[in-house]
Formats: sequence, structure tokens, C-alpha cells
Amino acid sequence: MKSSGKLMALIAGLLLLSNIVLVYFLVFGKDKKPPKKDRQDPTTIMIKEVGMDEKQSAAHKQLKDEHFKNVRPIYDSLRSAKAAYFGLVKDTTLPESKLLKARNRIAYWQTYIDSMTFAHFRKMRSLLNAEQQPKYDEFVQKLMQRKRDSSAAKK
Repeated sequence: MKSSGKLMALIAGLLLLSNIVLVYFLVFGKDKKPPKKDRQDPTTIMIKEVGMDEKQSAAHKQLKDEHFKNVRPIYDSLRSAKAAYFGLVKDTTLPESKLLKARNRIAYWQTYIDSMTFAHFRKMRSLLNAEQQPKYDEFVQKLMQRKRDSSAAKK
């Protein structure tokens, strides 16, 4: 009987010790986050995937800088149109025609941005040779899918 009492005490001690270790990891192990993947710039990824040379990379940088210089003020207009639209939420007596006009303003700016981006992608594509163009087309599709997926995830 004495040996079974010692065995039970040993088992109880091991269980107590394992519970203490478990609680320690639950409390102090939370702060450890998995390491973030180094997120590469889409331009760097594209240059590598498409196989662009130095001349093409330089031309792409120039086109990209020009595109963002031109599109940035349009994004400001889009943000203002959205702010104006959502500012109307407090006016419960507003006719639908005014809401439609505000939504159409947002659609106008978004369409304008999309048209500018499409033209930019076309210019960029024209810098590439016949072997690179299908790779670029695939990259653009992946880029747009990723943007669509990330905006859907935010909702």
C-alpha cells in the first residue's frame, strides 16, 4: 500500500508540473508572433518574374513615377467624392437622385483611375519583347487578383 501511495504522489507531482509548464507557455508564449515574411516590392518581383534587363527596368521606373505623379491627385478627388457621399448619411430626407449623383461622381473618378492604370500597363507592356509579354500579362492578372482578394478580405 505504501508503494501505491508513493506512485500516486509521483503521478500527481508530474501532472502538477506539466500543468505549470502548460500555463507558463500559454501566458508567456502569446507574445511570440510568427516571423513576418519579407514583403517584396511588386516592382522587384515583376522585374524578376518577367526577366527585365537594366534598360527595361529604368524605363519602367520612369513610367511608374510618371503614372503615380499623374494619378495621385485623382486619388485625392476620389477620396473627396467618397467623403462627400458618406457625409450625406446624416441627411435622412435627401432624395435618391442626389445620392445617385454622388455615387456617379465616385464611379467617375474610379473609372478615370482605372483607365489611367490600364494605359500605364499597356505602355509598360510595349517595352517588353514577345517572350516577356505573356509573363507580364500573367503578372498583371495576379496583381489585380491579389488586390481584389485583399479588398474583399477587408470587408
